[in-house]
Amino acid sequence: MTSLSATGSSSARPASLGAKLALLFVAIGLLVAAPFFFYPIFLMKILCFALFAAAFNLLLGYTGLLSFGHAAFFGSAAYVTAYTVKEWGLTPELGVVVGAAAAALLGLVIGALAIRRQGIYFAMITLALSQMLFFFCLQAPFTGGEDGLQGVPRGRALGLVDLADPMAMYLFVLAIFLAAIFAIYRIVNSPFGTILRSIRENENRAISLGYSVSAYKLSAFVMSAALAGVAGGMKALVFQFATLTDVTWQMSGEVILMTLLGGIGTMLGPIVGAGLVVAIQNSLATSAFPVTVITGLIFMVCVLLFRRGLVGELLASRFGRRFGGEGG
Repeated sequence: MTSLSATGSSSARPASLGAKLALLFVAIGLLVAAPFFFYPIFLMKILCFALFAAAFNLLLGYTGLLSFGHAAFFGSAAYVTAYTVKEWGLTPELGVVVGAAAAALLGLVIGALAIRRQGIYFAMITLALSQMLFFFCLQAPFTGGEDGLQGVPRGRALGLVDLADPMAMYLFVLAIFLAAIFAIYRIVNSPFGTILRSIRENENRAISLGYSVSAYKLSAFVMSAALAGVAGGMKALVFQFATLTDVTWQMSGEVILMTLLGGIGTMLGPIVGAGLVVAIQNSLATSAFPVTVITGLIFMVCVLLFRRGLVGELLASRFGRRFGGEGG
């Protein structure tokens, strides 16, 4: 009886893995084919904000730290990427790397100050420091003030591919997006990610086991900031400008909404949430109905009816358990 049970479970695992791989290849194929059916700029905006939400989810969903100032990393990287590409003539991929490095450095400074506190105090410190960056960007001469940095050239990827072509730009953004999501997946499913989850579930127990909780928190904060910076740098190249909108507290609120709507603590949730929010904003952009009212109503419905988020509820269902839950 035991051998039959063991055989059944071992055969179920490869079947589940095969289903996940099949779904992964189908999803990548659909993403590659998407610009033939949808406006490439719209799709690239979704990819940028999906990565931003996934980076934020690494901090909230897997470490349990709620930041109200994540727009600081998204926006600072957008400014740095836009400035270095426009003024220094860096290639687009180097511009994104420099922007992500600047966001990581800023994350190191803010994180070192914020992780000294927990809960709402941590959130308020991140919000306050993010607002300081907003006023810096408003007054600094190289950010363009209220006008922002405009006319940012997309340039040539690797010095070869002209990103002025929308399809080439889309594939460039898609490649960076997939690489960043894979990096997040590896982080979450590594021993480091296991320790992050243990800190989220019971921080005192993690301390009693001898882990340097502050160091792990700061590492997760810097990683999340760097990945949010990658999203901000790509966004600056896609739209060819960086403005104060990228560093406002409303931007931090949007990424929280995207993550909660899709499902915190899941790989797919923030991507789905970002896609829904961006699609709603795009469809209502020309209407007279306030977009903020719709997003507020969606947030209320999500909190009241879908406590785990859309993807979280799906994974908790019988269908989700057939494919191994959130492990994929």
